[in-house]
Amino acid sequence: MGLDDKIKNAAEKLAGKVKEGHGNATNDESLKAEGQADQSKASLKGAGENIKDAFKK
Repeated sequence: MGLDDKIKNAAEKLAGKVKEGHGNATNDESLKAEGQADQSKASLKGAGENIKDAFKK
């Protein structure tokens, strides 16, 4: 996994946490769910990159 991929995934995960937190604070269930989805998407991307790295070795 390249460094820029790691940074992008971390930024996407952080943005998801912020959205989820804002959704919790404002009782906005759709924003909360969107934040959780963003975090899941970033985690899946990271897992995919780790699998690619494992096959490169």
